[in-house]
Amino acid sequence: MTGTVGPAGTGDPYPTRTPGPTAPFPRRHPVVWRPGADGPLTAAELAAYDRDGCLHFDALLTAEQTTACLAETGRLAADGSLRASGRVVPEPDGDGIRSVFEVHALSDTFRAVVHSARLAGIARQILGSDVYVHQTRVNLKSAFDGSGFGWHSDFETWHSEDGMPAPRALSLSVALTDNAPHNGPLMIVPGAHRTFVPSTGETPPDYHRTSLRGKNLPAGPADRAVVAALARDLGIRQFTGPAGSAVAFDSNSLHASAPNVSPFPRTNLFVVYNSVENTLGTPYAAPRPRPAYLASRTFTPVPHADGD
Repeated sequence: MTGTVGPAGTGDPYPTRTPGPTAPFPRRHPVVWRPGADGPLTAAELAAYDRDGCLHFDALLTAEQTTACLAETGRLAADGSLRASGRVVPEPDGDGIRSVFEVHALSDTFRAVVHSARLAGIARQILGSDVYVHQTRVNLKSAFDGSGFGWHSDFETWHSEDGMPAPRALSLSVALTDNAPHNGPLMIVPGAHRTFVPSTGETPPDYHRTSLRGKNLPAGPADRAVVAALARDLGIRQFTGPAGSAVAFDSNSLHASAPNVSPFPRTNLFVVYNSVENTLGTPYAAPRPRPAYLASRTFTPVPHADGD
């Protein structure tokens, strides 16, 4: 998986966190790994995902599921021991809650959703293999005060800090509340998943303690000039929809979301599936791996449901 050489002639196909600037370069691996694989997506949906690096679903969860997940989010967010463990991440400038990690390991309700044939089946079909859960989290943007997430590629982090070899992973962002233009919905540059955007500067020790709160220096988010150029060429797509709707997006998609200054909260479940053929190794550009609640090193495949 790591035999392809990068542009600098190294054994790393995606060099990043370098001392000096490295220009963006084309992705070196497929997006849809086995285009003929069976699954819940149509050929047209697979082609759209391959082209854009993202795919919207009007209704992925039922009203009952979203209500149950919201109740579990409230329970987990109120658990002081989880904050002490690092799984509950506060807002960058206050005590409000920004994210709760590893929710599928903390809640039977979330585990059932994450292991469901519908969600895992989408990932298996796109990634062309069995999958395991790399990460789960709930991102909360409270009314009036919910902070945003700057432009970035998740794969850049997962490669450099977790040791993920290739962008053979995807995220499902599932709306647990309505996502509207005014409460900080997900934004993606469609097609930018085919360009890898390196970061500049070494990864500090325990960088996740600050980066997860949105304080992304010195190893910061994608360079603004690169984002601007890609957005000019490819546009920006904003994803809105009612509770239960969802977006699947490639691990190398360039994405962000604005702060929520509206009086309406926005809460989304994020599930990251990685191929069992793309398991984590030594971090490519970090002193040591991040904690397991951010990047699982248990590579057990998500079980197949009956008929899945």
